[in-house]
Amino acid sequence: MATKYPETLSTAELASAANRETNRDEEARQQDMQRPARQDNESAGPLLPENFTQECRTRWDNVQASFVDEPRAAVQKADELVAEAMKKLAEMFANERTKLEQQWDRGDNVNTEDFRVALQKYRSFFNRLLNV
Repeated sequence: MATKYPETLSTAELASAANRETNRDEEARQQDMQRPARQDNESAGPLLPENFTQECRTRWDNVQASFVDEPRAAVQKADELVAEAMKKLAEMFANERTKLEQQWDRGDNVNTEDFRVALQKYRSFFNRLLNV
């Protein structure tokens, strides 16, 4: 069941929703943390669509410009912008996984290449997120 997010979203709300939906056990998390970081020479393309990225940059410029006059509002808007970008990124990964799951559910043969490409996207994002 997908979580419904309000019109404006904060990083705290996003984190809270993610915590409620997480079913991953502690042992698996510990194993992931103990794995050595891997550096790949893969191409790091854009994480988000160009139009969304441009919109975010414009909004960020406005947030920054408003800081002097309204610092509290600027921080709130910055938080909302970060939350929206995180939500968009999560939606993109969820959509890719849904496509694969629909193929599995139909009984379609999902080839190894499809899995490899999906895993490369996850690995690239994960390494970039951890600044590896």
